[in-house]
Amino acid sequence: MKTQTTITEKIQQAITPDVLHVENESHMHSVPPNSETHFKVTIVSDEFEGKRLLQRHRLVNGLLSDELAGPVHALALHTYTSAEWVKKNGQSPDSPSCMGGDKSAK
Repeated sequence: MKTQTTITEKIQQAITPDVLHVENESHMHSVPPNSETHFKVTIVSDEFEGKRLLQRHRLVNGLLSDELAGPVHALALHTYTSAEWVKKNGQSPDSPSCMGGDKSAK
């Protein structure tokens, strides 16, 4: 859980989110057991107020540049203001099933 913990700590320190969910979804992909390569991150923060989606994602990707250059293969970001989170009923979308490797449709 080292990578997951690092992601959580970096986001908490830089953004101070109202809601933060960092989910390791590596088990849903073709990777060895106990991998930390695929993450779904949901962040709710008024820090995102007035920022477009691309600006929000650039902010988070910048915070996690070391992880993205190393152990993290995929990072699904769901970034919301408090008002947007309320409109979503406090739910981020489910991640799609993995289609990589030999699982892809041909």
